[in-house]
Amino acid sequence: MEKPEIGGYKSVRMEMNPGTYYWCSCGKSSNQPFCDGSHKGSTFSPKAVEMTETKTVSWCTCKLSANQPFCDGAHKQLTPPQE
Repeated sequence: MEKPEIGGYKSVRMEMNPGTYYWCSCGKSSNQPFCDGSHKGSTFSPKAVEMTETKTVSWCTCKLSANQPFCDGAHKQLTPPQE
């Protein structure tokens, strides 16, 4: 089974309006946390998330959360690359 790339080392907290959003599951999107089609040719596909009301959520970008597509703090176990 393919493993996702790490798309980021912290969550992205956003206020979301009602609608359907497509969360990047592969980690390759340049539009984290959302899909930009970079998964094409892999075993990954975006996860559709339906928001029925306006609310603030923390999106996972490390792709390791047990609560995908939302952050559960799994990124805190990662060491970001040195810049």
